[in-house]
Amino acid sequence: KGNVLIVDDEPINLHLLSNMLVKQGYEVHSVTRGVEALEVAQSNPPDIVLLDIYMPEMDGYEVCQRLKADERTRDIPVIFISALEETHDKVKAFGVGGVDYITKPFKLAEVLARVETHLALRELQKQLQETNQELAQSNAELQARNKDLDAFSHTVAHDLKNPIVSVVGYADMLRSSYDVMSDQEIQQALQVIIKAGYKMNNIVQELLVLAGLRHGDMELQPLNMAKIVDEALQRLSYTIEKARAEIITPDTWPSALGYAPWVEEVWANYISNGIKYGGQPPRLELGATEQSNGVVRFWVRDDGAGLTPEEQSRLFTSFKQLEQVRATGHGLGLSIVQHIVEKLGGQVGVESEKGKGSLFYFTLPASPR
Repeated sequence: KGNVLIVDDEPINLHLLSNMLVKQGYEVHSVTRGVEALEVAQSNPPDIVLLDIYMPEMDGYEVCQRLKADERTRDIPVIFISALEETHDKVKAFGVGGVDYITKPFKLAEVLARVETHLALRELQKQLQETNQELAQSNAELQARNKDLDAFSHTVAHDLKNPIVSVVGYADMLRSSYDVMSDQEIQQALQVIIKAGYKMNNIVQELLVLAGLRHGDMELQPLNMAKIVDEALQRLSYTIEKARAEIITPDTWPSALGYAPWVEEVWANYISNGIKYGGQPPRLELGATEQSNGVVRFWVRDDGAGLTPEEQSRLFTSFKQLEQVRATGHGLGLSIVQHIVEKLGGQVGVESEKGKGSLFYFTLPASPR
């Protein structure tokens, strides 16, 4: 039922209290000196303390003060049991941190009732503290998410503005000047509109993925990685064709766990960045390595100019730091990649040297064989 520490220099009191509490199912430790009480409380903190006042060397007031001054024992309820009946004695007991005061000669039933009451109150206090901690943590997470969402919405608004302006501008030009435009000019205008449309579609796709991330955890399932990569390449077919990019994929993929729509988004971001920052024309190699620690490392290697350590440090970042990231040209995609992979229990990273291209990787749990 609980662990009770009894502190009294009168053996008869220790005997009476101890026998009663043991019969009721309590674990009891009894000591006759204040110093011993502090040692026991610190080494094996009790659930409640029954404390006499008049004792040699250290009285009950000082014992209680020391218990309340120690972070390990400050929350343990202390009930004073004393022959002192004056009001100022009781006031002093409450002043040093006592929760109750019982006068001697005590009635065993009264002591038991008060012990049970204060243990119940202590349990409720613990539950309230745990609830408050959970609420504080949830509130902190909610505030962090709101900050992320606010920064993300500003970023999306900024990134959508340019393609929208392009679509509206060139569409208006076609509407008003189509008759006097050459075929080449018409084709150029249509290409700009198409490119802007793909850009807006990618941003909307990222919004949908982010919405899914915020709904909670997904159950990890075995992935058909060949199919996922093929669908990512299909999404990027226009970009790949325009850049005349060469994409090399392995014949087989290691088995891994994840959530296919999110993993497709990771591949789409890595591949599109590789095309954007690769050579002319870009050559990308996709691959995977099964590691000994129960994870699979997937990667995209490009033949671009590579990145300095400073540039690498700014790639994977929170949404609220995207203003800094945009300077590198990588935009919000890599921030979403990091959110996705961490949600799936993996890690992201980049390996690069200036002038030697870059390798972007992410890890996922290996699928049990």
